Amino acid sequence: MIVNEFGEVGIDNELVVGADEEIFEMNNGCICCTVRGDLIRILEGLMKRKGKFDAIIVETTGLADPAPVAQTFFVDQDVQEAARLDAVVTVADAKWLAQRLKDAPEAKNQIAFADVIILNKTDLVTKEELAEVRARIRAINPYARIHETVKANVPLDAVLGKNAFDLDRILDIEPAFLEEDEHDHDHGDGHHHHGGLKHFHDEHMQSLALEIPGDVNPEKFLPWINDLTQKHGPAILRSKGILSFPGEPKRFVYQGVHMILDGDLQRDWKPGETRNSKIVFIGRNLPEQEIRDGFMACKA
Repeated sequence: MIVNEFGEVGIDNELVVGADEEIFEMNNGCICCTVRGDLIRILEGLMKRKGKFDAIIVETTGLADPAPVAQTFFVDQDVQEAARLDAVVTVADAKWLAQRLKDAPEAKNQIAFADVIILNKTDLVTKEELAEVRARIRAINPYARIHETVKANVPLDAVLGKNAFDLDRILDIEPAFLEEDEHDHDHGDGHHHHGGLKHFHDEHMQSLALEIPGDVNPEKFLPWINDLTQKHGPAILRSKGILSFPGEPKRFVYQGVHMILDGDLQRDWKPGETRNSKIVFIGRNLPEQEIRDGFMACKA
């Protein structure tokens, strides 16, 4: 387990009771700038040990942006060979989340970035408040799995072994990934209501899902997605997609964290499987029209 402590004095390792594993602590405060060197060094140290790990859990503080941690697993060759990024898990406080979203931009980043969200302290809020918090989370990140918990009591297999960064499973994990809700009616007040539930739109964070029935031209798509992420990388927290290239029996799958992209031909399109091309972005103030026009222009 790797803990990053914000501030000079690390206390977290004294709070982890009865942990038989060693806890590595990065005491340099901000995880963003120095994290890669630190994290790579620690991971390499762990890899040299005898014995086998089930998993390594990297804990950032509440102040940290998960992106640099995630990117370490994309950019460092040695780390890539020895370990793979499984999932980003975020714990959200059912009682205080709405307040945090107002005053801490990092809280939004962490929700937007997550593959799994543990919505904790659900016993401290009413049913209505809980529904509202869920709606706020969904406005920022429609794709994460949400587990509602008391005292963060969640089965391990709900947070480990999710393969959320496994390219071949990116969109298989959430079969309803791109299915729009047909019963979305705008009531003119900026809220949609799903059967009486308010549906929030976050003014800064959006998710954008696009689909082209059939193939895209790789000679157009690959330079376009590269240029787009170089230009708007800071605004794009995560992007992913599954694409069909003409005459190619395998699906092309990619994912990105800010400007860093990773893509590959994965499994074959199954017999009878509809070949279409889907991409998804989660980010801040995304240039939606530019992305939409650019993607549509890649149609084969």
